[in-house]
Amino acid sequence: MLLANKGFVSDAHSAASGKGMPGIRVVGTTVPCESTVRADIDAGVVGAMQEIIEGLTRPLAAEEKSPKPITSKPPRIAFKGNYEEVNRYFYGKGWTDGLPIVPPTEKAVAEMLAGTDLPPDHVVAKIIPRLGQATVEKIAINAVMAGALPTYMPVLIAAVQAVSDPKTRFDTFEVSTGSWAPFLAINGPVRNDININCSSGALSPGNIANAAIGRALGLIIKNIGGARKAIEDMGVIGNPGKYSLVIGEYEEESPWEPLSVERGFIKGDSTLTVFFPNTFIQTIPGETNAKGILTALAGMGAGGMSALIVIPSWAKVLSGEGYTKQKVKEYIAENYTSPFAALPGTRKTARPKMDIDNLMILVAGGPGSFMALLRSVGGFENALVTKKIELPKNWHKLVAKYRDIIPNHEKY
Repeated sequence: MLLANKGFVSDAHSAASGKGMPGIRVVGTTVPCESTVRADIDAGVVGAMQEIIEGLTRPLAAEEKSPKPITSKPPRIAFKGNYEEVNRYFYGKGWTDGLPIVPPTEKAVAEMLAGTDLPPDHVVAKIIPRLGQATVEKIAINAVMAGALPTYMPVLIAAVQAVSDPKTRFDTFEVSTGSWAPFLAINGPVRNDININCSSGALSPGNIANAAIGRALGLIIKNIGGARKAIEDMGVIGNPGKYSLVIGEYEEESPWEPLSVERGFIKGDSTLTVFFPNTFIQTIPGETNAKGILTALAGMGAGGMSALIVIPSWAKVLSGEGYTKQKVKEYIAENYTSPFAALPGTRKTARPKMDIDNLMILVAGGPGSFMALLRSVGGFENALVTKKIELPKNWHKLVAKYRDIIPNHEKY
């Protein structure tokens, strides 16, 4: 038997079923989550005691003694209908992210599979919490639904490999209450091949590559992994970044080595680096020299697992005054402001030591003054993970076919 806050009963049943115990009894309590008030805890325990006693003493029903596994194989064609009917059916099944999807027809999925040399039944990873097998074809299905192009398949395969790496702590972040979202940083030639936005508004809506890659990964996590909102994904507030958090490093405008080289790859490799932030803030420096920029960066509250997005113009100022990425990290580690300093009972002089190996500095963004911080708040032991993006043999032909799908804005 399990005890859980009433809001987590569905989550408890799902978790138990995933561990082969679908018939386990779950008692919901009224104890507030992470409560420190003794009276509330006592009242919740007393209120649940009778149900606890009954759950421990009531004879097991036949289904509880020997739960029957689901053996029926789902049909290959889930639904037939027009565009509106398909969307309503998929939404009703909980297979979308709330936005309209592109129907994953046999033809569309076959076209998407042209983006990889891997066979459709190849298992890229098993995704938590249900340990669903992320085959190449299932990745392609969700990519079609997200509106992706076949040239995004190598990036999505690398993304699935990356989030499934235990070092990311995806096993916690994707189902926990902290509303973490996967952040994907893309390096190398693939950025330009598939038109990843690295400049103005890179994290904004409007670019199909940035938007569809992140959206496809979210659908993959939900539909293959089984992380459904308020059932397994228990994010308290939620996070708009779960729709998409994809950016390319603006290597052409950076005075420093790209993130991929920092991470041990050679320049010219296309890579994907992932971590899970749950906060996003922006700021501007008080002065346009290195001191002003560094002071602003240190004051943003970086710590633990963080990504600082520095616009090219500020990166060039820092580089011009002798600061490498490493020296910037060292400055921040020595001078940063802890985001927990204002909490009651916190010593004002206390500042946790920063692990600069897990501090990402990414040169991206357009002209202006703002810089951004994405941070993972929660104190978990996790690390950046970088995967090489493996391209299919027909890559150049594939790129030529889809390269010109870009927005051409009217003048007004």
